[in-house]
Amino acid sequence: MEKLSREQILTLPNGLTVIRVLAIPIIILLLFYAGRRYQFITALLFLLVAVTDTFDGYLARRRGLVTTLGKFLDPLADKLLIVAALIALIPTRGVSTSTVIIIVGREIAVTGLRGIAVSQGMVIAASASGKYKTVLEVVAIFLLILDGSYLSLNVHQIGMGLLLVAMVLAVYSGVIYFKDFLKEMVV
Repeated sequence: MEKLSREQILTLPNGLTVIRVLAIPIIILLLFYAGRRYQFITALLFLLVAVTDTFDGYLARRRGLVTTLGKFLDPLADKLLIVAALIALIPTRGVSTSTVIIIVGREIAVTGLRGIAVSQGMVIAASASGKYKTVLEVVAIFLLILDGSYLSLNVHQIGMGLLLVAMVLAVYSGVIYFKDFLKEMVV
């Protein structure tokens, strides 16, 4: 097993990923506080943390700071953020348990599939539908955290609608990942 050097661990992209993981309990805790101020702060923190995912990958590739640790931690941090927020939104915002189970189940299945693929020397890249799903999840969660009406828009209902679309995309992209994997395995 290859030992990681200090330089591989202490990179700016890896630091952003660690910040994302450390912010999760704070976001979850804030979700249980009532009041518009807490909702706004929590939604803003969630969005800020979710957006760091775009920057850490960009920085890693642009500056040649791609590390084995980063390749492992980055997708894990993304999944932890989304999954933890969705689970916390069940009791705090009335999000459907079945919707969360489907999305979380898909994440577990695709993560397992990627692990199997890596063991076979394959890399399963993120699909366009998977990326759209993630964007929809982030926007839906942001709106559900805000919870209420802003500018005469019911952001809770919009968030619930977007989460349902994200769930459909989750299932669709999951099926695509499995089809592509099986196609590669047969060839």
